[in-house]
Amino acid sequence: MQEKTKDNVYKAFIGEAKAYFRLLAYAEKAEEEEIPQIALLFRAVAEAERVHATRHLNLIKDLIVKDTDTNLMDSFKREQSISENEYPELIKSAEEEGETAAATTFGQARDAETFHAKLYERAIYQVIKNTVKAYQVCQVCGYVTDKKAPDKCPVCGAPREKFRTVE
Repeated sequence: MQEKTKDNVYKAFIGEAKAYFRLLAYAEKAEEEEIPQIALLFRAVAEAERVHATRHLNLIKDLIVKDTDTNLMDSFKREQSISENEYPELIKSAEEEGETAAATTFGQARDAETFHAKLYERAIYQVIKNTVKAYQVCQVCGYVTDKKAPDKCPVCGAPREKFRTVE
């Protein structure tokens, strides 16, 4: 695939993925406002955007998805970079502007990303190979553990009930 087209397909993928989540948020708001037909419309179009994103991703999948060892290393490096470089800048900007809610979510995401990096690192060194049967994911901050859900999330303090099992 030519470079410009590849970049455009990737941009389209990102745009469609963002639209998917934005429309789900719109649907949730319509439900809260008790307008079920509009919520249904938003969910239907969100599903269409998911289809678009998937089709775009499939066009460039071979360019961005490699063998599992490479994907693990890439994921580890990305999580490490995001937690060490990107989130600190986002936190700083939010704090400078007095946006405490944003600073809090950025901080929790940074901390959760640090745990993600550790899980990837363990996978790279095959510490978890064939031993993990499920992961627990905090639905508040995104913390992930390969152990049972803690009584309280170590990142955001959410109770055990806020964890979802991924098997």
